[in-house]
Amino acid sequence: MKSICVYCGSSAGNDPAFRAEAVRAGTLIAEAGLTLVYGGGRVGLMGQVADAALAAGGKVVGVMPADLVSQEIAHTGLTELVVVNSMHERKWKMAELGDAFLSLPGGPGTFEEFIEQWTWALLGFHAKPCGFANVNGYYELWRKTVQQMVDAGFVAQQYGDMLIYEPTTQGVLARFRTYAPPPPKWGIAPVEQRY
Repeated sequence: MKSICVYCGSSAGNDPAFRAEAVRAGTLIAEAGLTLVYGGGRVGLMGQVADAALAAGGKVVGVMPADLVSQEIAHTGLTELVVVNSMHERKWKMAELGDAFLSLPGGPGTFEEFIEQWTWALLGFHAKPCGFANVNGYYELWRKTVQQMVDAGFVAQQYGDMLIYEPTTQGVLARFRTYAPPPPKWGIAPVEQRY
């Protein structure tokens, strides 16, 4: 594992614990010698995680559509900013660059991007771990929603169980290191970068 793709809010949220965890996440990723891959913003939790990783001497790669760059929300101090043409390209590129996917608290964009990676993992398009930093129980309702999908017969239990929930980034990173993916849904062997 060489890189962690982080999804999180472009807003900071109203709980100081969210910001604190974003700072810890960026610091931990950098101190572990891993590259932080994220959405490229300078605002909200996105900016906090990037600033913390850079302050700890880490490599930070942002990926952002050109129209958002033109709105001046791109972080200007990154190791690298990859400018793409669309949100679809952004998600594809972030998935390609990340070896694991970490979700800090965030809004609909955070959920949408992360859930796509979970879907691709259970289909066998990649074998990369997906985990939530469940700060102050932020993702507990989502965990219940996933179990409801399982109980209703739309998701096999092993695919609900493949999602990692820990109260801190440190806990998620520890579980990433020992992650073993379940067999893909349709029996397709996972192959790298099959998007």
